[in-house]
Formats: sequence, structure tokens, C-alpha cells
Amino acid sequence: MLKGYKTEILPSEEQALKIRQTLGTCRYLYNLYLASNFEVYETLGKGFFVTAYTFDKYVNHVVKKELPWIDKCGAKARKQAMTNAERAFKNYMQGKTNRPKFKKKRQQKVKAYFPKNAKGDWTIWRHKIQVPTIGIVKLKEKGYLPTKAKIHSGTVSYKAGRYYVSVLVEVPDNISEKPQGEGIGIDLGIKELAVMSNGVIKPNINKTPQVKKLDKKLRREQRRLSRKYVDKKKRGEKIATYSANIEKQVVKIQRLYQTLTNIRVDYENKIISAIVKRKPSFIVLEDLNVRGMMKNRHLSRAIAVQRLSYFRTKLTIKAKQYGIEVRIADRFYPSSKKCSRCGRIKSDLKLKDRIYRCECGLEMDRDLNAAINLRNATKYETA
Repeated sequence: MLKGYKTEILPSEEQALKIRQTLGTCRYLYNLYLASNFEVYETLGKGFFVTAYTFDKYVNHVVKKELPWIDKCGAKARKQAMTNAERAFKNYMQGKTNRPKFKKKRQQKVKAYFPKNAKGDWTIWRHKIQVPTIGIVKLKEKGYLPTKAKIHSGTVSYKAGRYYVSVLVEVPDNISEKPQGEGIGIDLGIKELAVMSNGVIKPNINKTPQVKKLDKKLRREQRRLSRKYVDKKKRGEKIATYSANIEKQVVKIQRLYQTLTNIRVDYENKIISAIVKRKPSFIVLEDLNVRGMMKNRHLSRAIAVQRLSYFRTKLTIKAKQYGIEVRIADRFYPSSKKCSRCGRIKSDLKLKDRIYRCECGLEMDRDLNAAINLRNATKYETA
């Protein structure tokens, strides 16, 4: 079984410069590939595009002569960036995704791919790691990466002033025997993150004082950044020109975003771990239309910070590692409107009705009632 590990590294100044140069080159080639294919697509029409293999030859024979700094980036990292762009463009042509967007420097969504070429590449010690073309780099979290595991490949990324390394390693399967516990239905929502059919409730982490305080600080720092742009415009300077103070403020905001993301991800991981360790025979989730829910402008932000799609994806992956079946109930299954005792459908149930009351005498929290109905669902798809 392949498993990914991600941890922060502490490169030297020379190594950090090399990483930033590599990431910048990969971002430039990704955008150049997309721009070239958009031009071909608009000129010749659907079905015509330049492959990453062909474009790599063009880069080696033409672009590198005009821009020699491209050669400072490893060939495999350059090719992987163009391969990623080709995959995004193909998915767009096949109607699977929207039009791919150009990578922006401040969004920092680019990763530098380094395959294992030499024998010593991606060697892991307790406190350091050997990264191809970068060299031996110190690890901030000692003992986290498996030292004796077989590593297939890895990536290096940069975000909010910090450097990270991700490695794909081969680990033994955790499945010893199929879980025999009682199945669980999980109702995901905004008021509470997860309500389970066994009565366990996982509250919304975004309502805690810690997250609210960070959200307030984030809004304050964003206003400061906005005022810096306004002042720059009043002075008659161009917005696109470099400013050290603006760059410092951008990094400060990025770090706040990263802190909030880390808090939410850690909370999700703890919940998922607690669910899986109960060893239920199956887990039932609802097929939520998150994109449609986001169209409600009053709830869109609350839905976005709940990260419901990420929760479902991570829970599915973790459950499969332990041999637990994940069932996805139909999107139109009336889990909230159906009585979990008699099966009667309450069609006039409104969002503000937090207590489900039925003619048969059942009176229960609506989310718990929905979770029980999900556990008892007979029509579902296996994830």
C-alpha cells in the first residue's frame, strides 16, 4: 500500500534559493504550456492540443536558448510540471473540469517533483532527508518520516514562508480482519460538523473562541493590506511594482490562513481516526451537493470553512485502509424528512426546525434522526 507523508523542512539559504528557483520555473512552464494550448485550441478548435512530450522538446531546443535560467531547474521537475498541465487541459477538453487557471505566485499551489533516480535519493534519517538536486535537508519534525520504508517519489513545496517535503512510500497493509462492529450513519452539516447514529456529536470547530479570534485577526490584517494598496495608488505608483512592506503583509496573511487550515485539518483527522478506530462494519454518508449549497450567499462561507468534501474524501481513504465499507446514500434520499421510527415523510420540514416531531410520537434532534436514517438506508453506492 502506498502512503503519503508531508512534513516541514529547514533548508539552508542556498537550498531555499534553489527550491524557489525550481518552483518558479515549474510555475512558468505550467503557465506557458497552458497559454500555448489555449492559443491552439482557439485557432484550430476542439481536439487539437500540444502534448507535454512535444512541448518539452520545444522548451529544450527553443525556450532554453532565449531563457537560460530555465536550465537551473531539473529536467524531471520541468517535465512533470508540463505533464500536470497536460492532464488539466485534457480534463477540460473532455468536459470533466472547468477551464484550467494559470498558477499565481502568491497562491503558491506549485510543487516541484523529484523522482528517485540515484540510489541515495530520498534517503531518510531521523532528523534529515536526501532530496535529489537539493541535497541533505534538515527535518523540523524528527522521527515522523519512516526511515526504512521504500520511497517511490517526492515533492517539495513552499507556502506562507515555510518549506515542505512530501514523500510517497510503500507501507504494509493495516487490514488484519474485516471489522464486525455496528454500522454508523454520519450526517454532515453546518451547525455541527458530524452527528453520528450512535449519538456521538462532533461540534463545529469554527465556532470555538480560538478560531473566531484568528478569523478576527485575519480580517484586520486584510484591511491593513488593502490600505497599503490604496496608499500606493494615491502616491501615483503602479500596483504591480514590488513593495517590501506589501510582501511582508501578504506573508503575514498567508500564515494566518495556514494556521486556520492546520487547525481545521487536525480536527478532521482526529474525528476520522476516532470513527475508524471503532471498527464499524460500514459507514454511510450522504451525497451532498456542496456546489449547489454554496450558491446560498447567506451560508456559502459557513459551508466553505466546514470542508465537507475534504472530510468525505479523507474518511473514504482512511476507511479503505482498515477494510471498512463506505456507502454513499442517494442525493435525494429524504434522510432529514423521514421518521426513523415509522418511516413517515414530513414534507413540510424547514431548515429552522431543529427538532424532528412525528405523529407517531417520535421527538428527536433532526440531525440525529437523519444519521439513523442514513445508517438504515437500503439504496446506496459503494465509495
